Amino acid sequence: MWSRSAASCMTSSGYRRTTQVKVASGDAQPADKVAHALYLRGMRIVVGLSGGVDSSVAAGLLLEQGHEVIGMYMRNWHDAEVTKDGACPWIDDAQDAMLVADHLGIPFQVVDLSAQYRERIVDYMFREYAAGRTPNPDVLCNREIKFDVFLEAARALGAEAVATGHYCRVEREGPEGPFRLRAGRDAAKDQSYFLCQVGQTALAHALFPIGHLRKPEVREWARAHGLPTAEKKDSQGLCFVGKVHLPDFLRMQLASRPGHIVEIPRDHPKLAAHALTTGRDAATPISWDPDDGRVIGEHPGAHFFTVGQRKGIAVGGRPQPLFVIERDVETNTLFVGMGDDHPGLYRRALFVHAAEVHEVRPGITPALGTSSPDFGVRYRYRAPLEPAECTRLAEGMLVEFRRPQRGIASGQFAAWYAEDEVIGSGPIAW
Repeated sequence: MWSRSAASCMTSSGYRRTTQVKVASGDAQPADKVAHALYLRGMRIVVGLSGGVDSSVAAGLLLEQGHEVIGMYMRNWHDAEVTKDGACPWIDDAQDAMLVADHLGIPFQVVDLSAQYRERIVDYMFREYAAGRTPNPDVLCNREIKFDVFLEAARALGAEAVATGHYCRVEREGPEGPFRLRAGRDAAKDQSYFLCQVGQTALAHALFPIGHLRKPEVREWARAHGLPTAEKKDSQGLCFVGKVHLPDFLRMQLASRPGHIVEIPRDHPKLAAHALTTGRDAATPISWDPDDGRVIGEHPGAHFFTVGQRKGIAVGGRPQPLFVIERDVETNTLFVGMGDDHPGLYRRALFVHAAEVHEVRPGITPALGTSSPDFGVRYRYRAPLEPAECTRLAEGMLVEFRRPQRGIASGQFAAWYAEDEVIGSGPIAW
């Protein structure tokens, strides 16, 4: 139910509009670009209030610009058994979101999307881990929940757009041109990677009001306007779920299955041979066999681990830490190497199947049989953009890095950028 009527949106006495936050220079848009056509007129906007400071400020900024703003909290999870310390963070977060809505004088609603979240995100996670892949639920949450199911719920309320507290920006090349997804001004907080699977249809109805601000500016705005979340710490964990203990979460459906830990020596001939490969061969992981190393311990299940992982390998007495270099869920074998510079942790290329190549802005990703030598690519959040050549083959997208990359794992999303614009993405095949 609404906590406020729509008529009260613009009249809350608790909301102050006098303090302006100075934005860093260079934020003005060229004449032939608009930050987003929807910003140019007052309209009804549903803001995904998460209970954090970022979405709170996003709502306040839109209200200050003269839009009719509705706050909506997404309830995506019910089970507190797998959250850390048995906490049920959605209750506290929803309460904070309601306090923000009350402070701003806007309507507020909680929408239960837990069934869709379980079907589209949680079940996906289980399938991927069971198959020995490393999923990214936050990328899928944006594509499947926030800018699909949540957008539909907003449209049902007569909203013309949804807004979130993501640190990214949407621009349009003229009134009829395609939408461009760009990194947020705050490089340390940029979340454009999490939007790498969102398409033009969603971007046409998506607003990111804080994308031009840096985190200290967001905090300053929140304090100046007395928002209840001004000093609240940033949330971590699964999208609108909170921090979970991943092994316990996976054991909800994936059973423990003890198996061997096999250590691969750093001078193994397969490593030297793979270093000389090119093209798709360089993007294909080494096929390890238990006889390639020696058994040094046991693990609770290969599907509980990912490439590059250190935590959870219960083998002591080594001069350096052990890291997962590969896992085989068929034989239930965990292959590890000693030291974070073990050559088995590194690859110079990755591959995305053709059917899974997603274009954020159509026509920029290389056409079939062509390459783009100057893209930046990342395959995990907050990783720096690495220079790479992207080649479109009939079988898919081949990404070849200028230097070897650590911890590439199948199932992760690789996103390619032209400067600060997200051009396309797709899940890593192997």
